[in-house]
Amino acid sequence: MNHIKPFLLICLCALTFAGCGRNTGAGQRINVIFDTDIGNDIDDAEALALLNRYIDEGRINLLGICLNKEGEKTARYVDIMNTFYGHTDIPMARARNNGGDGEDPADRYTGKVCDLTKEDGSPLFATTGVDYENLPDGEILYRKLLAAQPDNSVTIISVGFLTNLARLLDTPADEYSPLTGKELVEKKVKLLSIMAGRFIDEVPEYNVVINIPPAKKIFEEWPTRIASLPWELGEVVRYPAASIEKDYSWVAAHPFKEAYVRYGDMPYDNWMFDPTAVIYAVEGENLFTSSEPGTISVDDEGVTRFIPSPDGKHVHISLTPEQARALIDYSVRKLTAKPACFSE
Repeated sequence: MNHIKPFLLICLCALTFAGCGRNTGAGQRINVIFDTDIGNDIDDAEALALLNRYIDEGRINLLGICLNKEGEKTARYVDIMNTFYGHTDIPMARARNNGGDGEDPADRYTGKVCDLTKEDGSPLFATTGVDYENLPDGEILYRKLLAAQPDNSVTIISVGFLTNLARLLDTPADEYSPLTGKELVEKKVKLLSIMAGRFIDEVPEYNVVINIPPAKKIFEEWPTRIASLPWELGEVVRYPAASIEKDYSWVAAHPFKEAYVRYGDMPYDNWMFDPTAVIYAVEGENLFTSSEPGTISVDDEGVTRFIPSPDGKHVHISLTPEQARALIDYSVRKLTAKPACFSE
């Protein structure tokens, strides 16, 4: 077990660790489902924190979170983060036998944060007590959530392996909808914002190469628009270690900061692959540069290629140097802001 030093706990009310009630926000919200391999890299935690901030701002409805990385502590860390922000009613699912990275996340930042304790030995961060073993399969939660939404209203953000989404396409009619998975996606989904692909060279990108058949299936068969936020964006957009060191002093322990400092040797500026897919899904092309329409393909080695086509449903996203700098500043402002419930 790890312990937070006593001076870190000074002047903090119980609200810091217990979480707080949901902020209802206002205005038109984007309906979002988040698919993540959280536990591999810290940028998944950044992406999840951003989503919670967008809930606070009234920008999104986070309908559900589908894990595509196995491990009980992946689910518990997500629960910790959502509870910290006061968003305790977000459904979660898992991908059993996902065929992806089998590395145990317990030794990574998710497990380390889950094991943090107060001086009395109780958990540092509150959770709702998610029951990992009984979480539904990802494709089943997708069907339940999609069937309940208006047509052409859901944005899916995928920042990990594509197992859940590929399995969704293959689902038959069930209690939630008489439509097949592919038909349900075509009817309900507006956009798939996906961190996948690499277009600057012939090197396979991780989220694709770790499980190639589902990736091939998605780019070949997904019936709605896909925006690919590729590897090269994360190389130029990096979260500054200086922000981690100075911008979270308003709270004794933040689950994103605690994860960040345990993921790598501080100080380090970590790439922000996954947050770009989240920000694009919410902000659209306001902060990015989009390619012309076309088609993305995946070969047997996991290499992604883009072929322009006027009737193509795919685009890949890039950043100018000025946009990259602006995106870093944007992300720092969002991630370092207090959750809405802390001011209640």
